Order: sequence, then structure tokens, then C-alpha cells
Amino acid sequence: MTRHALLSLLRAAATLFLLLSLSFLIMRASGDPAVLILSPDSPKEMLDAFRERWGLTGSLASQYLDYLRSLACGRFGASMLDGRPAIEVVAERLPPSILLAGSAFLLKLGIGVPLGLFAATRKGAWVDHLVLWLSGLGYAIPNFIMALLLVLVFSIRLRLLPSGGGSGLNHLILPTATIALGGSALLARFTRAAMLEVLDQPYIRSARLRGLSWPVVILRHAVPNAAIPLVTVIGMMIGNLIVSTVVVESAFGWPGIGRLLITSIANRDIAIVQTILLLVGCTMIVANLAVDFAYGLLDPRVLRPRAS
Repeated sequence: MTRHALLSLLRAAATLFLLLSLSFLIMRASGDPAVLILSPDSPKEMLDAFRERWGLTGSLASQYLDYLRSLACGRFGASMLDGRPAIEVVAERLPPSILLAGSAFLLKLGIGVPLGLFAATRKGAWVDHLVLWLSGLGYAIPNFIMALLLVLVFSIRLRLLPSGGGSGLNHLILPTATIALGGSALLARFTRAAMLEVLDQPYIRSARLRGLSWPVVILRHAVPNAAIPLVTVIGMMIGNLIVSTVVVESAFGWPGIGRLLITSIANRDIAIVQTILLLVGCTMIVANLAVDFAYGLLDPRVLRPRAS
């Protein structure tokens, strides 16, 4: 294993441990689930029995050690609301979230990368200025404002698409568009900037002097070299995609883990919240690891040890 890969794995392990610790502390500091789920007027014996049942007694350190031991054994706890295993509750909501996030991610790539390439190859033209203006506008509009605008136009005015719910693919269109538009705007700007930097390099001019056609120069020489900074942006977009999914699922009533996370935080359903945060954290860590290793494939110099 190379030094670069080892450092990446150590950073991933440290990030995961920090995430587990912070999620544990924040959920314990945010209030007493017994009082919220039962009632502040419940008898003290009932509140104490609830805390004993869900492992909320003892010192914070002992609760933390019990939590780590449970995770090490593959036990994620159970929902305080219905007693079902937390992993089962989260797994039920996972497919809609994967469908929404995957559709939005593909749409981001399908819009942002071609627009950025098109604008870069026509620098200074009206098309370039139009792409810059649209991408700036799309990135400046927050997701919840974008959701309201799309609902106003396509659901209320035109009556073409449903404004919420998750019973069919037609319900997927507006949430996907809400997430993808802002992300594709950012990706278009980064793609344009990366391509312009590459197109100004001497080897691009040399390729043109050798008689290669402009499409061949773009696809064979410019795009692979511009892909390195784009990998970083795409890796960052995965984290932003998860945050956007939480907001959009709540706005459109999409039955995914983002909406489940909001309701579970409100109800102090500790096991559900911690399981979702663990899943989200692992997803982002894997995405960052994939970005690190993609660097090695695109630019092998990243994996070479530095000369002392």
C-alpha cells in the first residue's frame, strides 16, 4: 500500500471517529428524549424506566463506551418511537433517497459538464456570457427558493407536475430539478475554468500545429487534463448533494432518509439520527477516498513519493 493510500485511509478513520463522537454528544446535549417522547407531566418512575430501557442512565462516558461497543458488534439500536431496529427503519427510506440523489447527480453532470465545455470553446462569445450569467444565477438561488419557484411554475401555474409526495416518477421530476440546477451551474463554471486553463497550454497549440482537428484536440488532450480539478469539484458536490437532499425531501414530502432525519431530530429518536449520520458520513468518506484514488489514475505523480 502506498503512503498516499495509507494517509487517505487514516484520515477517513479519524473523520469517522470524530463524526460518531460529535453525533453522540450533540444528541445527548439536545434534550431528554424521555420528557419529549412521553410527557413532562409523566410520573418520575415512568421517565426513569424509559431512560433505563434506552440506555440513558449512567455517566456520559459509560454511555459512549456502550455505544461504541454496540457499533463494533453491528448493533445500531432501535427506534424509541416504535421499537423497530434503526437499521431497518433507515433501510426502508434508503431507496427513494438513492433514486433522488442519483438522478440529481446524473442530471448535474449531464447539464454542467457539456455547458462548461461549450462555453470554454467559445470564450468571449455571446454563448459564453449567457452560460456564465445562467450559472451564476442558478448557483445564487438557494434550494428552498428554487423549490418554491418550480412548484409555483410547474405545479400551480401550469399544473403539469405534482408539488409533493413520492408515489411515482412524475413526483421525482421537481425534486431532482431543484437539486440539479444549482449543482450544474457550479459544475459548468468549474468546467469552463478548467478547460480554459488547459486550452492555454503549449501542448494544445502543438497538437493543433500537428494538424489534429479541433474535436480531437478537445476530447483527446484537453478533457483528460481538465478532469483532474473537476474530480475535486465532483467529490465536493457529493457532500453538498446529501445536504440538498435533506432540504428538498422536506420541501416536497419525498419519503427518503432526509425527511426521516428531520422528523427523528425533532422527536429525539437517537438511534435513527445516529444511524443516518453514520450512513451519510460513510458515504462522504468513501466519496473522498474515491476522489483521492482517482487522482492517482488521472495523475500518477500524486502517488509517487516525494524526494527527500
